[in-house]
Amino acid sequence: MAAHNEQVKQLRRQLLLKQFELDTVLGVAHDMTARDHTIDELYHMLRLTLQGQRNVVQLVMFALEDGEFRARVALGCDLAYAEKLVLSDHLLGGGVTEPQAVEDLRLGPDWDRYELVIPILRQEQVAAYVFVGGLRSDFDRQQLIPFLASLANTLIGAVENRRLQTQRVADAAVRKEIEIAQEVQAMLFPRNLPNDSHLAIERTYVPHTEIGGDYYDVVEVDAHRLLLCVADVSGKGVPASLLMSNFQAGLRTLLRQGVEMATIVPELNHLLFRNSGGEKFITAFLGIYDRRTRTLQYVNAGHNDPLLITDDGAVQALKHGTVMLGIMEELPMLRVGEVQISPRSLLLLYTDGLTEVFDEESNEFGEEGVLAVLQRNRYLPLPRLHQELMRTIDAFSVDNSQFADDVTILSCRFK
Repeated sequence: MAAHNEQVKQLRRQLLLKQFELDTVLGVAHDMTARDHTIDELYHMLRLTLQGQRNVVQLVMFALEDGEFRARVALGCDLAYAEKLVLSDHLLGGGVTEPQAVEDLRLGPDWDRYELVIPILRQEQVAAYVFVGGLRSDFDRQQLIPFLASLANTLIGAVENRRLQTQRVADAAVRKEIEIAQEVQAMLFPRNLPNDSHLAIERTYVPHTEIGGDYYDVVEVDAHRLLLCVADVSGKGVPASLLMSNFQAGLRTLLRQGVEMATIVPELNHLLFRNSGGEKFITAFLGIYDRRTRTLQYVNAGHNDPLLITDDGAVQALKHGTVMLGIMEELPMLRVGEVQISPRSLLLLYTDGLTEVFDEESNEFGEEGVLAVLQRNRYLPLPRLHQELMRTIDAFSVDNSQFADDVTILSCRFK
């Protein structure tokens, strides 16, 4: 009878312990999800919970973060000590997937205080290891394994959820930033292009990313003069968009002031250098066409040479100018080019996304490829000419339609 009573008491103690452990796990789960805790706070909550468990004397927990196991929780030693413990390659590779005696792992004397390692699995992959020591009996060990595994699993789940939530917030912020930058960029480009008795203009713009680094502009300077501009900003995304808007604002301000080309370009260079400290740059072609005199004054600032094809098929590359803008405070040289435009001439401005396209044998499409398309199709209507250029580089490219950079084409047919 006495033996039976003792057995009942033992079962009752086990039941109470199980109920206590279940309540503890549920309480921790509730506390971890009740409000937006930081990841460090979540680990601290687990440590406080474990401190109240009499069966837990020595413990360290290593969690997988960004591909590496880091010591995150320590009991019976400080975290600095735990961080110096070295996991074996077998552990680092996620090779231990069942509770195991630490001595069987042969980790060295630094691990002598620990008796048992409990792997924590998420989607069949090891997400953490819990090392425990100071266990008083086999009973404690058998009771402790599922309890610690449940607590650690609850924590790892909360940490993963927190990371996902943080990432969602960050992604939303980036998306909003991109939307704003796209709106800004869209406002930079001209909505309407001239098509009058003197000339017709067409444009094609294909950004490589959501926010491209190319820029083009067409500005009526006065009743007779027209500015044509194509530029390529170093980098992509929001920084490139901001520098681009800075460039346009400076350019249009100078044009309104009636400044000559020889002054516009150095002023733009100074503006860009002041704002980027030489860390960003812009290649650009700026040309001002005078309808009365049929002359084009231009500066090529480190940009792809625009191609001018006359009615008789002669080709001229517009090379005169200076270096790219924004890399140095003062331009080392500047030469303003001037060319007389004959009737039925065609001018093509473009960025390097049109030429830096490669086939399967790593041959570049290049300026030669652009020129070949122009010479075959120079009398096509400008929209169809642009379509032919894009079709040709699409067929040439080893990654059809997957260009490595933004593609901008701005063409002008002089009448």
